[in-house]
Amino acid sequence: MSAPRPASLTSSSLRDLALLVGASTDDWIDADDLFVTGVTLDSRAVRPGDLYAALPGSTAHGADFAAQASEAGAVAVLTDAAGLERLRADGVDLPVVAVEDPRSVLGSIAARIYGTTDQGLTMVGITGTNGKTTTAYLVASALDVLGHRTGLIGTVETRIGDERIKSVRTTPESTDLHSILAVMEERDTDTCVMEVSSHALSQHRVDGVVYDLALFTNLSQDHLDFHADMEDYFSAKAQLFTPQRSARALVCVDDGWGRRLAQESAVPVTTLTTSEDQSADWRVSVDAREPARFLLRGRDIELDLRSALPGDFNVANTAMAAVALLLLGEDTDAVGRAILTDPHVPGRMEKVIASGDSADDGLLAVVDYAHTPDAVEAALAALRPSTAGRLVVVLGAGGDRDRGKRHGMGRAAAGTADVVVITDDNPRGEDAAQIRAAVLEGARSLDSSSLLVEVAGRRDAIRQAVRLAREGGPGSVVAVVGKGHETGQEIAGVIHPFDDRDELRAALEDRGVSS
Repeated sequence: MSAPRPASLTSSSLRDLALLVGASTDDWIDADDLFVTGVTLDSRAVRPGDLYAALPGSTAHGADFAAQASEAGAVAVLTDAAGLERLRADGVDLPVVAVEDPRSVLGSIAARIYGTTDQGLTMVGITGTNGKTTTAYLVASALDVLGHRTGLIGTVETRIGDERIKSVRTTPESTDLHSILAVMEERDTDTCVMEVSSHALSQHRVDGVVYDLALFTNLSQDHLDFHADMEDYFSAKAQLFTPQRSARALVCVDDGWGRRLAQESAVPVTTLTTSEDQSADWRVSVDAREPARFLLRGRDIELDLRSALPGDFNVANTAMAAVALLLLGEDTDAVGRAILTDPHVPGRMEKVIASGDSADDGLLAVVDYAHTPDAVEAALAALRPSTAGRLVVVLGAGGDRDRGKRHGMGRAAAGTADVVVITDDNPRGEDAAQIRAAVLEGARSLDSSSLLVEVAGRRDAIRQAVRLAREGGPGSVVAVVGKGHETGQEIAGVIHPFDDRDELRAALEDRGVSS
């Protein structure tokens, strides 16, 4: 689904846009009646009056689709020198703004076209390897309780009031982002909470946005198929904490990357820690008798809080959300009440409940998005204390992505779970058996008593996991991790309908799936 556009069209002179990005001028630039009313880099989403951004890609050049964009009503093209040559060779007779790196100027162009250069929204941006989605939902849901009209942009969905749009990626392209922000303003939204990925920062997707508050949750291995190494990954995240992108920052300093960021940030930083051994502006002390309850201390403020979500990592996420609200100027007592709201984060430690008699067989079943070694370890550690029987985990790894983390994911699962069912995630273009083998090798590398079971086919693996959990008796837990909220499984380039929550519920309700 394409991003929504504002109902009230704005227009920008193509000449002004060319001058904005320092493009060379020729005869058409002097035309006073050449205006654009929108911008997109997807030729299928072009509307009449649009500027079509024809960007170079890994397998094709956007200029190859310019004729299609022209037929849809595009009035001009933004591209590079190679794109200009293709346009002219293909006989596409549209005015062209040619720059060396069109992606790097797209954000400023989109902001000018959609009128978001001067932000009318309070912007909150959240980055980190794990916890972005949950923290975003916690902040957004608390703001709603506090009477704000809040927008949300992230991995699961974009929310504008009551409208919900399924997300294609964690952070939209800059053309879509500025259009969404314009719609939010048009609908009287006052605050936008959004996830900011390392890909987005590296690819200029959030250009033209300055966040009033930027949050950093943590950093651990992920996306090393895109980033050269962890240093490159960190550098991408650190871009958010510069005056060009944010006004102030809230950084969790539980890990070394957070401590480094707090020291190197180019904007004022407030720090938070959940560690008793670490100094920070805000400290979290967990109640040993009730792990979800914690004391948040900072300056002259002390809040007795409770996480609405299970797990130590959600205590950190909840604390980050609470401090973020305070930094945004919300009343202390009101924040204490609002943060108790269960944000219902899709696919994040989400309980799956069967209907009928199956609901009473004593199993706890959850689905979680954990897809890094640290996230798998944290999710299972959160479930371990409440497991009276067996802790069974269903685990896979995505194809065509960071291969280096597969071993660590298997090892993390074997370190905590009683049973590890290794299966397929999204194989994409890779051999699923080879991916499973890498995860299994990691699990076997740890000298543990965990039972390791390999099952090809995620549906069969979930059913097998439920059977093994039932064999463990009442108080057993089955956790299906990796895909979380996703509703499809990509195999050999084809996305098949598949939702872990539906499959797990079906397995729970099938009384044939038993010992």
